[in-house]
Amino acid sequence: MPALKMSHYLDEEMPWEDVFNPVTGKTIQRKHFLKDPDTGMEVMVVRYPAGVFTPRHTHPCAHGLYVVSGKLYTHDGTYGPGDFVWYPEGMIGEHGATAEGPVTLVFMTNKPFDIKFV
Repeated sequence: MPALKMSHYLDEEMPWEDVFNPVTGKTIQRKHFLKDPDTGMEVMVVRYPAGVFTPRHTHPCAHGLYVVSGKLYTHDGTYGPGDFVWYPEGMIGEHGATAEGPVTLVFMTNKPFDIKFV
């Protein structure tokens, strides 16, 4: 049987991409792991600065947040490193960093990503 090969690789040296949110007037950062051209599914690392969060919104996709470092603020509670939060498609919520410090998380979707603020 032939050896399996990795199809995607994230180098630690990959630069952070600044993403400005015109609704909040704040910038978060991200690094894309992958985006599947067939399903639209995405996996990325996202970093919110202290006190920055995405206010009430919904997505046309389900999405998960795995906390790598810091504390993740959500409308439903606060979560720390190693915690995983899943939002079903269409759920209204908000999430980001607590005022005490930044949060870094792995963000994943099950199909193409979009955001609608409510």
